[in-house]
Amino acid sequence: MLNHEREKKQFKKLFKDERIDNFDTRFKILETFLSTENHVTVGELAQLLEKEGHKLEQDFIDDTLKLMCRFGFAQIRTFNNGNTRYEHRHLGQHHDHMICTKCNKIVEFTNEQLENLQVQIASSHGFHILQHKMEIYGICSKCLNKRSKIISLVMAKQGEHLIIKEYSGGKTARMRLLSMGLRIGDEIEVITNIGQGQMVVATDFNRLVIGRGLAMKIMAQPVPKGTK
Repeated sequence: MLNHEREKKQFKKLFKDERIDNFDTRFKILETFLSTENHVTVGELAQLLEKEGHKLEQDFIDDTLKLMCRFGFAQIRTFNNGNTRYEHRHLGQHHDHMICTKCNKIVEFTNEQLENLQVQIASSHGFHILQHKMEIYGICSKCLNKRSKIISLVMAKQGEHLIIKEYSGGKTARMRLLSMGLRIGDEIEVITNIGQGQMVVATDFNRLVIGRGLAMKIMAQPVPKGTK
């Protein structure tokens, strides 16, 4: 790609002008980094380099990526799962991200109308935008198609809206849920679900704390946003 060739030329000039050591090895890291469109961790980039016959210490790769961020060839992204990832930074280009909370797929997108709207909103508040980022978290179409129509509440993701369809537990569990104000047909929003311990849901503007054992007995149907 033309942009990548331009990036390589600028990399050579800046790194040599600044007398950065181990230039040839660092340049190989740049080439491998530019060859992938993925948002990579240090470990993932190390694996790509090893496939090309370059076994390098991860600390050295990490140091090079930080230099690449310093000179504007890469930028750090830390999405909801907390892993530090690096992506290309092409001058004059901006994009935002959609992240699947199930498979961690990252989709880049641009929308001129959205960009203009953000400028208008900032301007209406007397604010001048210098930089911004948008991250939309949800479930990608592939994961959504694999998902059952009705799931146990314990499998729901944070921010998801669901309708309670049935209880799989016995009479005691059913009475416990009814006493909490949860009935079949109620719509609930998952406030927190970190994969262990209690989870918090909301219904009718009330927050409810539910143990995982009890949450497993609640069968619910996800409600995609925008369909209500």
